Amino acid sequence: MPRTTIRTAVKEDVPLILSFIKEIAEFENLSHQVTADIATLEQELFSGQPSAEVLLLFVDEKPAAYAVYFHNFSTFLGKKGLYLEDIYVKPEYRQHGFGRKLFKHIVQIAVERNCGRMEWAVLDWNTPAINFYKRAGALVLDEWKTCRLTGDALLKAAE
Repeated sequence: MPRTTIRTAVKEDVPLILSFIKEIAEFENLSHQVTADIATLEQELFSGQPSAEVLLLFVDEKPAAYAVYFHNFSTFLGKKGLYLEDIYVKPEYRQHGFGRKLFKHIVQIAVERNCGRMEWAVLDWNTPAINFYKRAGALVLDEWKTCRLTGDALLKAAE
């Protein structure tokens, strides 16, 4: 059985984090949207007030998966929540339970931090992921649609 370890990323991991970001973007057919770079990730993830946290999962000391998460807030619950931005397992490590192990680790963090809920988005075509989340007990909320402002649209909306 391979040895797996999960650890919190450190600043020296930024090149690895960026490679995971590019890999998940390619998997999701969204590579054209990646503008993150090493300097930006160092600032956003490892400054005095980090924007998000990153976990890395290693199999026999080889990077196999990563997850990015941050806190949000539920006005209805009056409590912080945990938002899972990315969870990604390299193709050669899929179907071995590593994604489940990393996901469970993140859920445990949400519980330890007294979060009222944990949320994430999943692409509607990613049936294996949707089924994975349903097996984990997640409710897939079809009635909610994600809205997004980026780039010029964000700037125009601010005018």
